Amino acid sequence: DNSLLAVRDINHKYIVVEEGEIPQYYVEGNHEAIIPSEKFDMVQREMAKRGKGKKYHSGVHPFSSKIRCGECGSWYGSKVWHSTDKYRRIIWQCNHKFDGDKRCTTPHLTDEQVQDAFLSAANKLLATKDAVIANGLEMMVLFFDTTELEAERDKLLDEAKIVADAVQQNIYENAHVALDQKATEKEDDLTARYETLKARLDELNEQISQTQAQKAGVEDFLTAFEKMPEQLTEFSLDNFNALTDYLTVNSEGNIDVTFRNGQTIKA
Repeated sequence: DNSLLAVRDINHKYIVVEEGEIPQYYVEGNHEAIIPSEKFDMVQREMAKRGKGKKYHSGVHPFSSKIRCGECGSWYGSKVWHSTDKYRRIIWQCNHKFDGDKRCTTPHLTDEQVQDAFLSAANKLLATKDAVIANGLEMMVLFFDTTELEAERDKLLDEAKIVADAVQQNIYENAHVALDQKATEKEDDLTARYETLKARLDELNEQISQTQAQKAGVEDFLTAFEKMPEQLTEFSLDNFNALTDYLTVNSEGNIDVTFRNGQTIKA
């Protein structure tokens, strides 16, 4: 059987390779991508984000997991009205609307209402374009620096490696001598220390991943926003996806648009 070997890559992350396998290599930039890399990355981040949230709706429509109910916090889902006649249309309503005894009072929306809400809020944001860009660049520096988190992670990785080696050495030694209480306690202490380090490393990696994803989202927003004209005159899915985090509908039918830079504007 092939044996497993843990090694560290250049980013200080541990990977497991199987000895005896034919080496495989990844060549970056060898040929032109079918989808531009920046758009591919943005789509991957959006897919990861849509996998979270109350009453997650895994739909293929661009508005899926983009409209929140301001009353219960659930996502809106699409419904088809008059599916068999000429009045057929798609509407959006709270997925929790008819669940349980208490029904949400937030109204349904049509595609046109969602589009109009986005255009109204986006044009209000574009009216302060220079300030939005300046604030976004400042936000990148103040809130998305992961240097300290990465330094702590790398330090704990080194410590975890030492502890893991000590555990393996202790197991080897115990396999050749009769176990006593002191040896057992030592192994338990080492194992507990390793589990504590691993839990903290998992927490740090999650924090770093989330922060980097948020930073990338703001970068995507700023890149698209800077290229936009002073006013949008028609709806575009590219603009909607590049700028919008989600919409929130309250019971009075008012719509707030939260953009990917964190700003929320009433449509």
